Amino acid sequence: MKTRSRSTFAVCGLLLYGSTLASAQPQSRPATHLLESEFKSATAAYDSGNFSGAASILEKLQVQAPKNFEVHELLGLAYGAQSQNAKAVQQMQLAAKLQPGTAAAHSNLATALMRLGKPEQAKAEYQEALRLDPLNYNANHNLAAIYLQTNDVAASLPLLEAAHRVHPDAYDNSYDLALACLLSDELQEARTLVAELAKQKDSGELHNLLGRIDEKEGAYVAAANELEAAARMDPSEDNLFLWASELLLHRTYVPAIDVFTEATKRYPSSPRLFIGLGMALYSRGEYEKAVSSLLSAADLNPRDPRCYLFLSKAYLSSPQQAEEVINRFQRYADLEPSNALAQYYLALSLWKGRRQESHNVEYQPVESLLKKSVALDDTATDAHLQLGILYTDQHEYEKALVEYQRALELSPDLPDAHFRLGRYYLHAGEKQKAQDEFATFEKLKAAHQAEEDKARSEVQQFIVASTRTSPQP
Repeated sequence: MKTRSRSTFAVCGLLLYGSTLASAQPQSRPATHLLESEFKSATAAYDSGNFSGAASILEKLQVQAPKNFEVHELLGLAYGAQSQNAKAVQQMQLAAKLQPGTAAAHSNLATALMRLGKPEQAKAEYQEALRLDPLNYNANHNLAAIYLQTNDVAASLPLLEAAHRVHPDAYDNSYDLALACLLSDELQEARTLVAELAKQKDSGELHNLLGRIDEKEGAYVAAANELEAAARMDPSEDNLFLWASELLLHRTYVPAIDVFTEATKRYPSSPRLFIGLGMALYSRGEYEKAVSSLLSAADLNPRDPRCYLFLSKAYLSSPQQAEEVINRFQRYADLEPSNALAQYYLALSLWKGRRQESHNVEYQPVESLLKKSVALDDTATDAHLQLGILYTDQHEYEKALVEYQRALELSPDLPDAHFRLGRYYLHAGEKQKAQDEFATFEKLKAAHQAEEDKARSEVQQFIVASTRTSPQP
């Protein structure tokens, strides 16, 4: 059986097989008394958890009764219970061919296909099972799980509701339905479901879910309290991450740092915890520690794009770690040669990372990387702006003008681009245009809240991206 994944923003419930004997009305049974006796022995072995023993009996039976639905079905279940997924699919396919009008046969085949890593084929079989029996609990629940794995909440919701109507007391389906309601902003429905689940058991994952409902409703203190309760009851990586992230999101930096620090000690191989710790340290002005934490995250998962955004901000305030930062950006650019941001980060680290060591910048490699970045993604606003600044430093003013104009075409409210363009016009003797650009710059600069909103948005995006992970078996 698959156990519940407690990852947030996507969750896969139990992938259930139907029951062995009650899942279908077989049209044939082993013909002789001996065959029936052997089948009963296999069933008893399966029900007692002796799956290999059941399979051994059934492998002999299928030779004697090659067209018996129940034999193939139970043998498929026995193989599946031992994670012999290819063999399970083979037996389930035989069973489905013998009784193509049986919903449970298609549902069980779909579950075997899922375990074999063939979700699209599994989806088709679950859909066939629901065509035959719209009230099939396993098909509704498991097809919803497939949609939830790909964050298709809208498709999962009616399936989870149908399964809930069949078995309203099924904890796993009710939990997934509450989560889907939360993600669909049906917050009262989600809260009602959680309250019903709490009657079955008081668990950390329910407090986690309540905390996220509170957060969406704007009850931040209540959200923090629920997420803390979840983490204390069940100090899983997810629960600790969400508790610390809630504190970070609402700028309670010292507690956030404390929780992230303890979480990294408990889960030292988690990149997102080190990123979160780095963000909290940076927000509090502890730049050197922030860079160290983000470097740890980069080493844990060199392809993880989440840490590089924050590392690109933090290292500018901690230039003594420039060489280590440049090495990580170089590795990232080498690993992701078609990633415009990877090339951009490396360009800036080479250009500005060593600024305290020397004023002699090697412009050519920086220019090459920035040009590569915009070639890979012409909508990369920051790359165009920095390329314009680089050309200005080299007194190539007409080239700089093109880049500033492109940056403003992409982001008209970019203050620095207006300031740089104003300086270009001033140098070109176009004083009125220069004054207009400087005035726009001052107006945009005065809107401090925009930068604060941007920083908060980046934190929110990180939290969402860090919890929208594929469920694990």
